[in-house]
Amino acid sequence: MNIYWLAQGIGVLAFVVGITTFFNRDERRFKLQLSLYSAIIGVHFFLMGSAPAGASAMLNSVRTVISMRTRSLWVMALFIVLTLGIGLGKMDNAMQLLPVAGTVASTWALFRCRGLTTRCVMWCATACWVVHNFWLGSIGGTLIEGSFLLINAVNILRFRRMQKRGIDPFRMEKARSG
Repeated sequence: MNIYWLAQGIGVLAFVVGITTFFNRDERRFKLQLSLYSAIIGVHFFLMGSAPAGASAMLNSVRTVISMRTRSLWVMALFIVLTLGIGLGKMDNAMQLLPVAGTVASTWALFRCRGLTTRCVMWCATACWVVHNFWLGSIGGTLIEGSFLLINAVNILRFRRMQKRGIDPFRMEKARSG
């Protein structure tokens, strides 16, 4: 087995791990599953030869766990600076700017947003990753991020409809954090 197929296999594993992430209404489970997915897909990107995407995904993994413990602006700024420094420093193609931009957006969302707003910003960040992954030729990465895009969009609409009916889909989350 060559490195390309190993990388693709790890990408498919990430697909399997990440497919249910956006179904979670519990913020803690959502973030833990997102962190695990990010670590696996980070390995995939390094093996595929996209260091900026690999570094961004690994930073995503660590950042997501840390965002469960603090919403500090300083910590958020540190992750944004690290993402920009590492991602832009390793960039050799303009398309590699997309995962860096997606990571900056999702960092902001995880530290500064809650509930539906988090999912909306994450949707935009995911769109950056979908385009990058397709360009890179990442089968698992394109499948998972494309699935994230669809699943998250459906859940954003579903959660918004619940809010319009007076139901708070994030009630569990607010009870824990409040």
